[in-house]
Amino acid sequence: MDISRLVSSRSTCLRRKVGAVLVKDNHILTTGYNGAPRGLEHCLDRGCIREQKGIPSGERHEFCRGIHAEQNALIQAAVHGVSIEGSTLYCTNFPCALCSKLIINAKVKKIVYVEGYPDDLAKELLAESDVELLQLGESDEI
Repeated sequence: MDISRLVSSRSTCLRRKVGAVLVKDNHILTTGYNGAPRGLEHCLDRGCIREQKGIPSGERHEFCRGIHAEQNALIQAAVHGVSIEGSTLYCTNFPCALCSKLIINAKVKKIVYVEGYPDDLAKELLAESDVELLQLGESDEI
């Protein structure tokens, strides 16, 4: 979990810094943090669309320049040809519904997270799936 916190420090999001690490058999497979797509201007440089439009956290994800940390970790696995089936996702935050659907289809077996996220659909989707969930406290170690 400490590594996901460190990865989150690379985030270029003005609202929430999120880090994700995919691990299997005690080996780090990929990492991801939230920020604009490769080569595009970051919110740090041009401002937050969601903030400007007054969009609450957990709603209207399409109004964001950023890609979520979980999505970036999954994308890195695809780009580098790394199988993540049966892996564990360590993430600073509970995933949103969009990320949850991707995680389920990627056959990630477990999500370990610290902070919650206001997305009831994500909770419902993950409860229906075979993905195991484990919430840690801020000071918990694995």
